[in-house]
Amino acid sequence: MNPREQTNWVCKRAHEIGFDLCGVAPVEGLDELSHFPEWLARGYAGEMKYLQDNRRADPREVLEGAQSLIVVALNYNSRHPYSTNALAIRENGQAQGWISRYAWGDDYHEVIKPKLEALIAQMKNQFPEPFEARAYVDTGPIIERVAAKYAGLGWLAKNTCLINQQLGSWLFLGVIITTLSLEPTLAAQAAASPDLCGTCTRCLDACPTQAFPAPYVLDARRCISYLTIELRGQIPEALRPGMGSAVFGCDICQDVCPWNRKSPITAQIEFQPRPLQSQPSQPAQAEPSANSLLAPELEWLAALTQDEFSALFRKSAIKRTKWQGLVRNACIALGNSNPPRNPSEYRRVVQLLEKLAGSENAVIAEHSRWALSHLETPAAQTNHPPAAKHV
Repeated sequence: MNPREQTNWVCKRAHEIGFDLCGVAPVEGLDELSHFPEWLARGYAGEMKYLQDNRRADPREVLEGAQSLIVVALNYNSRHPYSTNALAIRENGQAQGWISRYAWGDDYHEVIKPKLEALIAQMKNQFPEPFEARAYVDTGPIIERVAAKYAGLGWLAKNTCLINQQLGSWLFLGVIITTLSLEPTLAAQAAASPDLCGTCTRCLDACPTQAFPAPYVLDARRCISYLTIELRGQIPEALRPGMGSAVFGCDICQDVCPWNRKSPITAQIEFQPRPLQSQPSQPAQAEPSANSLLAPELEWLAALTQDEFSALFRKSAIKRTKWQGLVRNACIALGNSNPPRNPSEYRRVVQLLEKLAGSENAVIAEHSRWALSHLETPAAQTNHPPAAKHV
């Protein structure tokens, strides 16, 4: 096979394995990577020290002799409401939190990595010449969304996400870096996919923590996804009110994007809201009414023990935030929520937060005290009825 035929064969197999998109990019000429050191120098990466790996600026440093990047995408958009359409939900007297759509189901790493490895295995059987290949699913020193742009999978939007004209931005990306000399998907085109954001700024305007200092630039230190997942310690007080009911990640900039209005629904059962099996640690706590990772009850999350967290999220992307982070985030969400109007239910929330405020874990204790200081009393709600809250 010549390089073009090899590229066509690889992408055909990728689709057969289950990927929605596939393309090939070269390992050089990825212009956005030249701006990455400046982004780091501005401090926008926050405490994500792993992003300082110099190999991210040049894929050729990742694998000796690398010539091609095979980029695949898998749609994870499930048939459920967006955070921008969800009110401050209260079921059975309990406020509910919001978890980013990508984490409702099974851990995407465990879904995509075997598919990439299967593709490499088929390539080994098909191509006689010896070659090296490594697969990454958000786990290696490659900026997947930049590679995806140059593989023809879409454009990099003002919210820095990759958008595909047909599928929108609800996409998991995976990359195979290889020493095979494949023909780039865009070899016959003058440029990558055109930027179709136009004059739209809905994603920038909707961000409640103002995480975009400019179009196409993300200050991760202000991003709710960073705050709820990557930041391990104290969350800046000024940013806590803007986090709303988010307990893991944020989708707001994608929820408001016009290109996601007609995003197709995934058929992948692994990406549907994951059932919750763990029992609450407090006998008085009820099982989450939704019984899934779609808007679980905040009190239930805040009361989880370390052992319950470990058992419940063993194969979930939520394990990334760790027990301390999830309880911390649930406390902030409780402080931002409309508390129960029933005095006895209100006292239950206060008692839970008071118990957490006495925790030996300094991070959880401090955020619990903050929540107590921001939780309105039922009487205060009577004076001004609560408005519907977005995440």
